[in-house]
Amino acid sequence: MKHIVLAVILLSTVEIVTAQNRVPVPVKGTTQQPLKDTTISKVSDLEEVVISSTRNNRRIEDLPMKVEVLGKEDMMEESGIKPGNVTSILGDLSVIHIQNTSAVSGNNAIRMQGLDGKYTQLLRDGVPVYEGLSGNFGVLSIPPLDLKQVEIIKGSVSTLYGGGAIAGIINFIAKTPGSKPELTVLVNRSTLKETNVNAYYAEKYGKTGMTLFAGVTTQNATDVNKDGFSDVPRLRQYLLHPRFFWYINPQTTFVAGYTGTIEKREGGDMQVLDHAAGGIHQYTEVNNSERHSAELQFTRKNLAGGTLSVKGAGSFFHLENNVETFALLGNQTSTYAEASYHKTAGRHDWVAGINNTGEIYHRAKGDSTLLGNYQYNTVGAFVQDGLRITDQLMAEAGLRADHHNKFGWYILPRLAFVYKPVSDLSIRLSAGTGYKSPAVFTTQTQTIGYRYLLPLSAGIRSERSQGINFDGNYHTIFGEIEMTLNQAFYYTHIKDPILPVRQPGNQGMYLLQNMPYAVNSLGTDTYLRFELDHLELYLGYNHTVSRYNDPARTNIAFAPQDKFAGTLAYSIEGKWRFGIENSRVGHQYDDNNQQTPNYWFWAAMISRQFGEHVTLVLNGENLFDARQGKHTPLYTGTITHPEFAQLWGPVDGRIINMSLKVNL
Repeated sequence: MKHIVLAVILLSTVEIVTAQNRVPVPVKGTTQQPLKDTTISKVSDLEEVVISSTRNNRRIEDLPMKVEVLGKEDMMEESGIKPGNVTSILGDLSVIHIQNTSAVSGNNAIRMQGLDGKYTQLLRDGVPVYEGLSGNFGVLSIPPLDLKQVEIIKGSVSTLYGGGAIAGIINFIAKTPGSKPELTVLVNRSTLKETNVNAYYAEKYGKTGMTLFAGVTTQNATDVNKDGFSDVPRLRQYLLHPRFFWYINPQTTFVAGYTGTIEKREGGDMQVLDHAAGGIHQYTEVNNSERHSAELQFTRKNLAGGTLSVKGAGSFFHLENNVETFALLGNQTSTYAEASYHKTAGRHDWVAGINNTGEIYHRAKGDSTLLGNYQYNTVGAFVQDGLRITDQLMAEAGLRADHHNKFGWYILPRLAFVYKPVSDLSIRLSAGTGYKSPAVFTTQTQTIGYRYLLPLSAGIRSERSQGINFDGNYHTIFGEIEMTLNQAFYYTHIKDPILPVRQPGNQGMYLLQNMPYAVNSLGTDTYLRFELDHLELYLGYNHTVSRYNDPARTNIAFAPQDKFAGTLAYSIEGKWRFGIENSRVGHQYDDNNQQTPNYWFWAAMISRQFGEHVTLVLNGENLFDARQGKHTPLYTGTITHPEFAQLWGPVDGRIINMSLKVNL
């Protein structure tokens, strides 16, 4: 789990809370990925940002819910820093932590607001394609070069997207063709033996258009702490994402696309990986997966004064996860269909829709687990009304009803407000409910291993949640100094949490069970930013306490309670960009409720632009080599049958990478 990566440009995330500001939110010290710096857009750019995750395609300054956006410029800059995936740029967002679940395989999971990864819903263009088995392996292997923007809503938004959106949602929005043809080629190489070659093309042809992304990532296994086992897996990854656009008329658009990812990961005993297996050197862990998705979208504007949107997606995911002689072999087919209608009438802004989500899991031939096949289907209907009460006050109310074919009915209300007493101050308050139906494939079960997991019990119940989020943002200018102060509070309560419980007398097997206690996550996030000419300074502090209210007051594992981050950057427009930053992670607990060591993470970067078409980036992460392996062994047991420690800090050490990007 890394902590703060350095990017090409300062102040990575963009947390926008007023019509007048675009406020950057640099990293608050994640346990997985480092902080990146990204360009702070001009005010005029902010006014053009349109948010699709709220289903009404409104501008960001008009939203009662707090939304953070990583825009197109952020994605382009990130593509030169971490071209193979979006792990590090998501880790830059406050209250988001990327947990590395295995040093051997390199798999990871997203945590928001101090909660487990299963409570965060991941979407691709508004479609939940990362559920079940497909949501636990390689979900962040999305190259930034292929994305227009990433939208993040913290807190419960289950009214809009159904089960799982308890801690929040992350919506990955693909690029669309612009007014001019676009061709970008990027090559990257790092000291961890990673090579990325990515290409993106987009163009309009009258009433039609297309985008095409193709990428290859290779990485050789590396044993950083010299214990004989890989800390970075061998990786071979191939991605293809074409999309075709038909602009039937100025009001009607049809989009069809395909996404294909083939990924092979292998870690374990370095002698085995070097093709020298023998004797006690036998251990390997292999993840081979294929992900294929097809999407269709139809949009009709000015239909009875509103906009009709119809979308559908079907995906197939195949996984071969082999740990020694134990195999998890499964096939998952997922479907999603939705129709929604948006209309503004007077002071009201209405959204209503229906959707259907299907998931079918089948064990493949040779599967070693005790898990059974299943078929889930959820039908939902939702309605939302945004009411502008006055010019300074707006309210938004929503209601969803879902029916799950196995776990029954769910009714989910939500309410949000935004109040702007003066032009420089914006205050937001939102509250909502959510649920998470029982699932065998989660971060928790992946961590303990499917070798030790029993099937779901007949009496297991869904988890239910209530959450509230508050945010205040003040922006002002003193002479030539621009200052932004942001303060946020959040609280989430989850009843009947589902945890794996070891079964006595059953050879160490685990059963997923509802606990007789709840989960509580309470946090505050504060940052202060100054900008003067080409100089930018950021100081931030985040405090989150997430615990089970059991008698022992057990802390949720791998969720740091205290994080400090500081960033300083200087730029020479059109030529150079320099940055340095640090972060401290403190009061983090492991799965035995024992506090792990605190640590600092430092990073630095330099970027040089040559004309309008060529950019060269030199980036250094973890400059002082903070690593978990310096404090504790990463495995116990024998070489033949190792038991790996759960990860709370970086394991891959100091990393230097250089990228070359050419825009044609």
